[in-house]
This record gives sequence, structure tokens and C-alpha cells, in this order.
Amino acid sequence: MASGGQRPEHGGPPELFYDKKEARKYVSNSRMIEIQTRMAGRALELLCLPRNKPCYLLDIGCGTGLSGGYLSNEGHCWVGLDISPAMLDEAVDREVEGDLLLGDMGQGIPFKPGTFDGCISISAVQWLCNANKKSENPVKRLYCFFASLFSVLVRGSRAVLQLYPENSEQLELITAQAMRAGFSGGVVVDYPNSARAKKFYLCLFSGSSTFIPEGRSEKQGEDERMEAVFTNERVPFRLLRRAMVRKSRAWVLEKKERHRRQGREVRPDTRYTGRKRKPRF
Repeated sequence: MASGGQRPEHGGPPELFYDKKEARKYVSNSRMIEIQTRMAGRALELLCLPRNKPCYLLDIGCGTGLSGGYLSNEGHCWVGLDISPAMLDEAVDREVEGDLLLGDMGQGIPFKPGTFDGCISISAVQWLCNANKKSENPVKRLYCFFASLFSVLVRGSRAVLQLYPENSEQLELITAQAMRAGFSGGVVVDYPNSARAKKFYLCLFSGSSTFIPEGRSEKQGEDERMEAVFTNERVPFRLLRRAMVRKSRAWVLEKKERHRRQGREVRPDTRYTGRKRKPRF
């Protein structure tokens, strides 16, 4: 979280910013603990996990284990990944129940395909948009992260990433790389009219597209809840398109949209897209 109007990611790499002094704040400052726990609760809510079923979850940027502690209290098992040794040391001292892994999410997530039933992340993904070395490319690091995340999730599960985008362009960059990696979904904004309470949650679906939950507001009723349905099967993409007639307008539009998500250059759609032409003699 930014303090004093300056964004932490502008001050250097996260492993240096989150030193021992900063790590102590996350276990001693009651306000930070409350905010972190509240956001973890909201992220877990947006995962829409099956009721009364313990799940195996991934916590990206787990830090001192505050969000992981919330997952444990809700009956779930979890693995935490973080780039800061100081933050992980505090998590070890707190004797959190999850497994901890030191690593850089921008280099990919080192787990087998289909390992996790879901993923949450609190205030971490925006760090990938900054290059701290000449060799670092934010677009490539974002894509590497999302592609590996898509792989390690069970089909039909979700990832909910709370983040602090610097501007709309940065949010669009992050979302575009997630869609390019195979995800569907979108951004949920809680309390959009509040300067302090406004929160962004990137809700990603690793299976077929489903509804995007509505953001919270000052006047909130009970939102409809839809549970995620997991499957161990990887459905071939060609089966999902079997209902489409090859080279029909719908088939062409779907193919062009898929190429756009992959970052390819595609001609704009017109009324002539997919039009059948008479054979030439």
C-alpha cells in the first residue's frame, strides 16, 4: 500500500522495500492487519468456492501470512509465494499453517498443472508493471505470471487478485496479459465513489466464462452467490467450438477475438467479416 502519496513500487524492487522494518509493521500495526484481513476475506468471497469443502489455495505475495491466516481460519489449506525473505521470516515466526515459498512471481509459478483449487493475491500484482533491471520486461513478466497461474489452477477454478493500479492504462495492461494467457473475467470495483475505501479485484476464470460479481457499494444488498465447479479434465478447445460451423461468421469472429487476446495483430471487424464469396471460374 502506498503511503504519503508515493507508490512503494517506484522506490525499488519489492525484496528491498519489504525489509525487516517494513515486515514488522505488518504484524504490529493493528490497522494494517485489519485492512489486509478484510481484503483477504473479500477475495475469498469472490472465489465462490464450494460450501463446506476445504480447498487447496495459492496465495501470491503472501507476505507475513496475514491473508493465509484468514484462509486457515476458514478451513482451507494454502501455499504462499513471496519474493521478500524478511516478510517470510515474520510468517515463520508467527507459525502460520500454510507452506511458504521464496520466489519471484514474474518468473512463473513452479507447480504442476492443476495443483490448486483457487488463488488469491493482496496488493502484489502491480509490482510486475515496473522494471527494476534492464533485462526486465513488464509485459513479458506479466504474461509469464498469468500463463503459469492458468496452468497450476484446476479447470473451472478462479483467481482473485486485489491490486492498486497506478492508472487505467496499467490496469488495462494487466488485464490484457491475463486474457492473453487464457483467462476470462474482469475487474470488480468495491466502493467506486469512495477515495479511501475503493478497491480493485481482478476476477479471473480458468474455465468457461461465468458471471462477474458486482462490486460493493454504500447501499449494498445480498449478492447472488454462484459456486465454482471444478474438473480435472482439460477440455480440448476444439470441442468447445464444435457447435460452430467452420468458416461461418460466428466462427471467424470467435477466432479473431481469440487472436486479439493472444496479442496478435487482427484486422477490425466489418459487416463483410465472414461473408461467403462466390467461387471464381
